[in-house]
Amino acid sequence: MPPFGLLHVRAWVSVFSQLLRPSGLVCIREVHFHSQVSEAVLTSQLKPHQEKSNFIIKTPKGTRDLSPQQMVVREKILDMVVGCFKRHGAKRLDTPAFELKEMLTEKYGEDSGLIYDLKDQGGELLSLRYDLTVPFARYLAMNKVKKMKRYQVGKVWRRESPTIVQGRYREFCQCDFDIAGQFDPMIPDAECLKIMCEILSGLQLGDFLIKVNDRRILDGLLAVCGVPESKFHAICSSIDKLDKISWNDVRHEMVAKKGLAPEVADRIGDYVQCHGGVSLVEEMFQDSRLSQNKQALEGLGDLKLLFEYLTLFGIAEKISFDLSLARGLDYYTGVIYEAVLLQTPAQAEESFNTSGQKIRTTETQVFVATPQKNFLHERLKLISELWDAGIKAELLYKNNPKLLTQLHYCEHMGIPLVVIIGEQELKEGVIKLRSVASREEVAIKRENLVAEIQKTLSES
Repeated sequence: MPPFGLLHVRAWVSVFSQLLRPSGLVCIREVHFHSQVSEAVLTSQLKPHQEKSNFIIKTPKGTRDLSPQQMVVREKILDMVVGCFKRHGAKRLDTPAFELKEMLTEKYGEDSGLIYDLKDQGGELLSLRYDLTVPFARYLAMNKVKKMKRYQVGKVWRRESPTIVQGRYREFCQCDFDIAGQFDPMIPDAECLKIMCEILSGLQLGDFLIKVNDRRILDGLLAVCGVPESKFHAICSSIDKLDKISWNDVRHEMVAKKGLAPEVADRIGDYVQCHGGVSLVEEMFQDSRLSQNKQALEGLGDLKLLFEYLTLFGIAEKISFDLSLARGLDYYTGVIYEAVLLQTPAQAEESFNTSGQKIRTTETQVFVATPQKNFLHERLKLISELWDAGIKAELLYKNNPKLLTQLHYCEHMGIPLVVIIGEQELKEGVIKLRSVASREEVAIKRENLVAEIQKTLSES
């Protein structure tokens, strides 16, 4: 896992160029007037420099302006993304656009060369943030926060060669959802993957697949293939390029530029070109080399558990175990994942929903609880039904939480409703719906639960 038990999912929202193409030029007199004045003022201020350098008025390389029309589309997309984050109980956080350079350069490995440094302004060496993850880790450490579910939306900067056609910019908007803390394995990761599916389905960009891997599996793979530990990060960075360049090119980089023995690179190639579902996880358990590595076995065990939870969430078919997924950044140490589109993005629908509810620290409407042990699977199935119905719901990331702990959490967070499922409820085909404020409980048939919750919320 990343530092401080950080688990994360990112929706990279740079606003796809096909969705934001200008719809045409509208010319009216007032617009021309103000444009002419602005241009006259600007050219007057820059005139001495223009004579020497032929100054061109343009945006910096790798950046762009977004027109008001484009911002309408962007805001609808962000509203949908943020709405999903809130539905899952996240709090909002903001951090500075720049951080201490020393902190940033130690976290990104080879990518540290892509960080924008700022001129010294009073004794501190600063850099623009490369992503939102390291600033979040810094916030947790600085404030001694041990648990937090947060989201953040903001611009980040990377000094790389921009490819505008592919949507690669030097300045872009990043949306983060992070769960920090120590919890039972894979429950938070499963929710993060569920969120990714909800967002990508909601944006209607076409078919997609979420690739998952584990850095422990990758490190174990490199070890059994004969890669020196000192080269792990460098080789991971090469493997991470397999979605952009061919295996032959990656192999050449490993051997010619990073000094890896050709036979070691070939052994790596046998693994990193494999992808599949839970059956591939089982196959890797039986692999004669990989099964001898403790790290790899731990990672495979967690992935098997993860697929079990993903099946309960109904999204296992959208997930692919991909041994080529590496994520080159140094702070990844556990489960890693990223989504890829399987076709050209479709035109986004205009009808993105917006939330008119009053803003709270969290907007969770319903908490899924149980008074008994061994009911995690039932809770996961139940909460998935609520999420799919658009209800903002949460549960504790414990296999066997105490009921009092769950109820105290609802009171502390101001969650108005609790649904309770136990042995008796399961046997009778009902769910108990509890008002946190009045502590009154009513039994509702399982098939009527969503409608009853929606009715209760609309009346409150």
